[in-house]
Amino acid sequence: MDFSFSEKVQKLQARLNAFMDEHIYPNEKTFLDQVDEGDRWQPTAIVEELKKKAQAADLWNLFLPESAAGAGLTNLEYAPLCEIMGRVHWAPEVFNCSAPDTGNMEVLTRYGTPEQRKQWLEPLLRGEIRSCFAMTEPEVASSDATNIQSSIERDGDHYVVNGRKWWSSGAPDPRCAIFIFMGKTDPDNVDRYQQQSMILVPRDTPGVQILRWLPVFGYDDAPHGHAEVLFENVRVPVSSMLLGEGRGFEIAQGRLGPGRIHHCMRLIGQAERALEKMCKRVQARVAFGKAVAEQTVTLERIAESRIMIDQARLLTLKAAYMMDTVGNKAAKAEIAMIKVAAPNMALKVIDWAIQAHGGGGVADDFGLAYAYAHARTLRLADGPDEVHRNQIGKLELRKYQHR
Repeated sequence: MDFSFSEKVQKLQARLNAFMDEHIYPNEKTFLDQVDEGDRWQPTAIVEELKKKAQAADLWNLFLPESAAGAGLTNLEYAPLCEIMGRVHWAPEVFNCSAPDTGNMEVLTRYGTPEQRKQWLEPLLRGEIRSCFAMTEPEVASSDATNIQSSIERDGDHYVVNGRKWWSSGAPDPRCAIFIFMGKTDPDNVDRYQQQSMILVPRDTPGVQILRWLPVFGYDDAPHGHAEVLFENVRVPVSSMLLGEGRGFEIAQGRLGPGRIHHCMRLIGQAERALEKMCKRVQARVAFGKAVAEQTVTLERIAESRIMIDQARLLTLKAAYMMDTVGNKAAKAEIAMIKVAAPNMALKVIDWAIQAHGGGGVADDFGLAYAYAHARTLRLADGPDEVHRNQIGKLELRKYQHR
């Protein structure tokens, strides 16, 4: 396993870091100020302006290896770039590399028909629209996706979609033009993994209703956000079906593998930023006659943070390497491990950074409270820790069953 980055990746790292230094970090306050001005759910001028700069700098769609519109990077090559973008929560959108659009673009690239790709993928790749992935439901334990109860029923040349979804990320965004919706087309199939399908539902279809946006520890994540959405007798043409009836789980596994690793890469960037802030803060503060940085407990926390971040990064790079070389299915244990390790690591590092900042850490002055809230949600998003740990444990036991 060789984790040294190619010259191509090193050049992209340098260009991306330079863009972050020149355009992203200096505009963190500008972004927050613009969100607070007027309607919070409208796109910010600063992000739209920086998108044009990122396109002009050829730092666009870096995540997508399978399309002429992408940078042609492997998961291992994309990992350090995703980490850099993850240092600021809104930065990935500037480069058209933000969730859930990345996963949805990958779905359309791999499983969409030429017509579906032309209608929805091309404007997504250009950054003209945004999208939503509607899978989780409030009435069932969605950690077991076979529980999903929403229905997709054939009616002549149309499918009729019914269901209530929540934590539908991006749904409140006025630029959201398309939902990828998961529901049951064959609820009586004896194979529970062939009951589900995925279908494209345009946002403006009659019967699609945004019921409310959902806060995360009080943060609304505007103008992106998360919503509870009602789909009531929503009719879409049969051409809206993705891949075919009963293939929803196949699509989900293809989508969630890269999505999970992208979340982990970005979290490593968040943790690095938190450690950086902690180191600067403790050197600038004096308590009980000496710098906070000189307190043994502080040194231990800094050291542990460094160890934990590097461990998580190496495990993430290993998962990316395996996804590239043996495929997502063979790498499922490594993907599950990083999905547990990275959020828990980030939460601990961010928590120590909050402690080092004192009262300022729990306010919004340093961005740490928001980073903590975001990292905590990722112990649930794309499968909770418990599900991933169960899978890791079962895979480990299998090694010894026939010895």
